[in-house]
Amino acid sequence: MTIHLQKEIDKLKTMILSMSARVEKGFHDISEAVIHIDSDTALRVIKEELDINAIELEIEEECLKCLALYQPVAIDLRLIVAILKINNELERINDFSVNAAERVLDLAGLKPLETPFDIKGMSVKVGQMLSMSLDALINMDPQMAIEVCNLDDVVDDQNKEIFRQVTEEIRNNPEQVEHLLLYSSISRYFERIADLASNIAEDVIYLVEGDIVRHQDLEGYDLKGK
Repeated sequence: MTIHLQKEIDKLKTMILSMSARVEKGFHDISEAVIHIDSDTALRVIKEELDINAIELEIEEECLKCLALYQPVAIDLRLIVAILKINNELERINDFSVNAAERVLDLAGLKPLETPFDIKGMSVKVGQMLSMSLDALINMDPQMAIEVCNLDDVVDDQNKEIFRQVTEEIRNNPEQVEHLLLYSSISRYFERIADLASNIAEDVIYLVEGDIVRHQDLEGYDLKGK
């Protein structure tokens, strides 16, 4: 690896980790905003979107510049490709956080309602997946990445249960349909964030192991580094 390429890769690592921290904070902020119907926090998350989008474009341009100027191979090429993908996934996670923030603003304009489903428990599990996927990236830890992917089914089940409960509540209390549909949307956004956290974990496995594991059951996956 040339000295110039090493400097560019170090710069890319710093940029993607900085974006990771901001996106993770945005998700945890909106999780609290959903629980407490906190419109001030929701507005702050929405205002952050422009900055996150600008960072995403900057990272993409840096990756493309590295590919064009240095024509990296092997692990360096895998790293730049992985950063390109993770960069896009982080921006999409932030988009879903912003979508949830917009639903919080809608809820803030309605009369408070006691919800019969565990949106907090779901947000905690999704937050755990996101934190673990980013830790796996920082530490280049494919074993932790596998654990993230295995948690995705748990969040899928939580989303299905919330949808079932929302459907039942709409039948029993049709006057609450607006509230219930907003919470159903938030649940779906959280489920999509969990999917993207799994994608990041798969990117880590690709980066460390060199294997593309999308659409695979990772139970029993054999790590080469073991």
